[in-house]
Amino acid sequence: MATIKSIVAAGNDVHVVHWDQQGKLTPYQVSQLERVYFHPRSQANFVSLVELVNNINPDITVVSGWQDKLYLRIAKILRKQNHIVVVALDNHWVGSPKQQIARLLGLTGLFTTYFSHTWIPGCYQFEYVRKLGFKKENIIFDLYSADVPFFRKIYQEQIEIRKMKYPHRFLFVGRLEPVKGLSVLLEAWKTLGSERGDWELHVIGNGSLRDELTNTSGVVIKDFMQPDQLKQEIAQAGCLVLPSLKEPWGVVVHEFAAAGVPMILSDSVGSRSTFLIPGLNGFEFPTMNDRRLSSLLGKIVNLSHLELIEMSFFSSLLSTRITPETSAHNLLRLA
Repeated sequence: MATIKSIVAAGNDVHVVHWDQQGKLTPYQVSQLERVYFHPRSQANFVSLVELVNNINPDITVVSGWQDKLYLRIAKILRKQNHIVVVALDNHWVGSPKQQIARLLGLTGLFTTYFSHTWIPGCYQFEYVRKLGFKKENIIFDLYSADVPFFRKIYQEQIEIRKMKYPHRFLFVGRLEPVKGLSVLLEAWKTLGSERGDWELHVIGNGSLRDELTNTSGVVIKDFMQPDQLKQEIAQAGCLVLPSLKEPWGVVVHEFAAAGVPMILSDSVGSRSTFLIPGLNGFEFPTMNDRRLSSLLGKIVNLSHLELIEMSFFSSLLSTRITPETSAHNLLRLA
């Protein structure tokens, strides 16, 4: 949404066909904006989407992956008319059987019959899209951006308060599902034991592990929050912990970096390549290694007030590597 706002600010209309039922993972609510028009996927069919495309005559069309076969049909029509069609991808290359098949299909030029370009968030996706057959000049970056001005404002409002009393709270924000590595986090937190001092662990989100987490002593559980509601929680966060087993990107890292929050991330988190420099604004640990995570939690606990403030500064500084403007204009330059 931050990128869409910047696209609109550059003088463009944006039409969004979105999954409103199928595949919806969180109760996130999309805000209404001028010049942004939403079209629920549940109310769309081939005829209605062809009509929409003909009426809009888009300069650029972005398709999120290739899961939706109807979107692919529309993309193919647009490519035959020589329109710019961009596929947005965030997967890393891991060499799985499925990816190997995609690589072989890429060698046949299949993907370029649907898409002229690909849009990726960072360096870990570059290898994959090259294997799919996309030329370097047809790859653009900064697919995802946090609302940097919104979150940097939190940092600016809190910096003087943090200098007086730095918040002693670890915070996890995300879906409460096994893939997020919550069992690793809980085990690390238990291992830390009395070494945690007066630091707390707060978990925000919804999911299948909620009951298990609720019954874990020393952990505070809160429901999923919209960005405006999350603001106060971020202000009270001393360190973000994201122990994901699989996290192709993770915009939450960008959000917390902009808010000036140090972080501990597993090495499965894709956005760490952009927003984390270990030792400067946080630490990283090997995925599923709860002992290493526990050690790093202890390291944060034992840092001085000034060291935490310094990490906070560098998190905020690194957040400017990607902004809604860089995201939007990487795309708009194709038109």
